Amino acid sequence: MSVSPARLAAFSILRKVEAGAFSSVLLAAKESELQPLDRALSHELVLGVLRWQLYLDKIIEHFTRRKVKSLDLPVLLILRLGVYQLRFLSRVPASAVVNDAVNLVGLVRLSSAKAFVNAVLRRATREPNYDPVAGISTDVERLAIQASHPEWLIERWSHAFGLEMAEEFARANNETPPTAIRVVRRRDDESEILARIGNAGGVVQASQLATGAWRVAGAVPLIRELVASGKIYVQDEASQLVANSVEVQKGDRVLDVCAAPGGKTTQIADCADNGAFVGAADLSLPRLTIVRESARRQHLNSVRLVQLDATGSLPFASNCFDRVLVDAPCSGTGTLRRNPEIRWRITPEDIQILSNRQRVILDNAARVLRSGGRLVYSTCSVEPEENEQVVESFLNRHSEFRRAPIRSLSDSPSDALRTWPHRDGADGFFMAALEKE
Repeated sequence: MSVSPARLAAFSILRKVEAGAFSSVLLAAKESELQPLDRALSHELVLGVLRWQLYLDKIIEHFTRRKVKSLDLPVLLILRLGVYQLRFLSRVPASAVVNDAVNLVGLVRLSSAKAFVNAVLRRATREPNYDPVAGISTDVERLAIQASHPEWLIERWSHAFGLEMAEEFARANNETPPTAIRVVRRRDDESEILARIGNAGGVVQASQLATGAWRVAGAVPLIRELVASGKIYVQDEASQLVANSVEVQKGDRVLDVCAAPGGKTTQIADCADNGAFVGAADLSLPRLTIVRESARRQHLNSVRLVQLDATGSLPFASNCFDRVLVDAPCSGTGTLRRNPEIRWRITPEDIQILSNRQRVILDNAARVLRSGGRLVYSTCSVEPEENEQVVESFLNRHSEFRRAPIRSLSDSPSDALRTWPHRDGADGFFMAALEKE
């Protein structure tokens, strides 16, 4: 009774995700245990099932003639894996999909469900063109199933941005994001590193969004080597744009209020060529350890760690920092390509709770910024309550602050920027710059 290592790993990870874990963490932890082909397939299966969960469940309900909530979770996960492969991975023979699924049922000691899983997947094989949205009349419900998002999120985005943009965004959330990097200037010459990637068979393209950002494809072994040695850092283009927006100068005192895992912190330190004091603050000590290790790999000794709760008064004197970055804890709805499980976990109530917390953090951060200093507020959320409304509320409470220009390579200077997966190919970020008079 054999099951491919990739499918077994995917099933194991999906069970843990159902218990509250994050797929990105679990996939990274499994990498060293799998051969390259199995690693690639396990990534495809886990992220594909999570992205297309609602769409898959509607197909499963049709062929089982019962609601997915009535199915045992292991059986449901095995059916999701099977239906995903039948619908989206044409290179995998249907017979292999069905056989592996049946064997997997046996491995998890649910042998009584073997016949059931076999019958459902064979029905799905015989009807490959079944359309789960046939007969649905409302645009929002149809799009929710077609793009596999909770209906309330589609409704919310349609109201905020219009149905057409909501559809473009939702469909982009099911695509594989490009890999973006930056070269750590303290470690090596940028042109030499990019040439090495090209010589190794990789394709390198300059970002159209953020200075110093590069999209790369291929040359995976070399990319892994360069990351491990601290010569490059994998970081989404929009995230790099946020760090650029701090506009750090040598000699500055900078505070990154919610720093972990440290991509923006280390980018800011590198931009100043280790010539700025960069405080990296976070609530989580284990996550600060990740920041410390990242700074060490990149040879950035200007980073100093501080454990703190940013919803309380910050342990610094007033007016002591030249630059403050608040990359606030948020819903993460701009990162659904990378973290698809978020869409199934977040609630409307969560967004309001986060908005209230973001306002408190921003108020606390403002106190430690000196007159004439620059405050950058950002999130990887697309929700207005976490973005424009937070900034508007802050300015209404703080007359000593005014909006400041913020720039990307693709837009004219503005006092706030949004990035979008469907428009920019980057994660969905919001960022605004403010200056203290």
